[in-house]
Amino acid sequence: MINRSVAPAFREVEQIELLKANPARLDNGLPFFVINGGEQELVRIEFIFENVSWDPAKPLQAFATNALLQEGTSVYTSAELAEKLDYYGAFLQKDFSFDHSSLVLYTLNKHLESVLPLLRDILTDAIFPQHELDTFVRNQKQKLQVSLEKNDFLARRAFNQILFKETLYGHTAQPEDYDHLKQADLLAYYQAAYQPANCTLIVSGLVNDQLIKLLNREFGQTWSSVSNPHKNEFSFLPGKGELHLTERKDALQSAIRIGQVSINRTHPDFPALQVLNTIFGGYFGSRLMANIREEKGYTYGIGSALVSLQNAGYFFIASEVGAEVCHAAIGEIEKEINLLRSELVDQRELHLVRNYMMGSMLGSLENAFSHADKFKNIYFFGLGYDYYDRYVQTLRSINPESLLNLANQYLNFDQLEKVIVGKQ
Repeated sequence: MINRSVAPAFREVEQIELLKANPARLDNGLPFFVINGGEQELVRIEFIFENVSWDPAKPLQAFATNALLQEGTSVYTSAELAEKLDYYGAFLQKDFSFDHSSLVLYTLNKHLESVLPLLRDILTDAIFPQHELDTFVRNQKQKLQVSLEKNDFLARRAFNQILFKETLYGHTAQPEDYDHLKQADLLAYYQAAYQPANCTLIVSGLVNDQLIKLLNREFGQTWSSVSNPHKNEFSFLPGKGELHLTERKDALQSAIRIGQVSINRTHPDFPALQVLNTIFGGYFGSRLMANIREEKGYTYGIGSALVSLQNAGYFFIASEVGAEVCHAAIGEIEKEINLLRSELVDQRELHLVRNYMMGSMLGSLENAFSHADKFKNIYFFGLGYDYYDRYVQTLRSINPESLLNLANQYLNFDQLEKVIVGKQ
């Protein structure tokens, strides 16, 4: 009999094994990577495209093109595409981020021969019907109007614009931006970005030779590039650490966003800075949560994060607090930063965070799809799998003295941009 009054023995994570991506190319030179694993006859096929040719005069061009990819080809209407995909139990997902746009297919292996031609039509023959564009514009403007009433949305927009100015990273969409979307501009961006020369194909799940043959037939033998896309490149200067207040007199809560441009995943300090961030505000047991939520009761939640983009990285702290305690909450954030800069982290706290981060990484590797996500995190930054070896080694070896030095190098409250929407 198991004695359920006694907790199971604690065991530290000793080793993390990753399913490695196997590289190959289709007949047209398109690079693709296979992460083979699992027992279910299921695959995820990701076509990932760099965001290119940023034009401040057409700020929503890339986003709208990705959003409307599935809304019709010269052969199928959007309804017909949706009906066919649904018939085969397939799911098509479109993703847009600062650096990439993607089209992702989830499907059973047995339906690949029927589903892949539909995907090929979308990637080679999308027409962006005007009536679908009109519906998209109307819906997006309504969503934006609703979002503009939310303090946290306004704070996030203002923060990105302050850090990244009028680039793709920092652009804040206005209602009139949607009115300026033109079908011809979407078609032009589609032809420039959605081509093999700008694509990486990642296939994960239960992958067999037949799948690779089908992919090559549909995308390697007839799909060709028409131009050399112009990759987006941005550079950013540090801010001045100013206060940016948008006052809303009737606000019951104030949205806070504090941070600065920082390093990204390519920097050797990035794994160690992730440890420091986790201690500070990166998980539920963090110092920010313990102080500002649990002890002071100023908020339901507060956290910090270190974000890695291809042209930059950034660090931020985010929360919504009662309007009457906003000033006090910011004072506590400053206090916690100064503690990290002046006092050594206790070994017990470091041990807890180390185990949490190792366990989180292990827990995130639940199937071939998540292993593919780990591959994307390194591939698009020009890194190899040794990055994860260094990450694990950093978790095991980092000490309080190193964390103190990192805090003094990367965390200075006076240099952080401070965005408040509500009342100070």
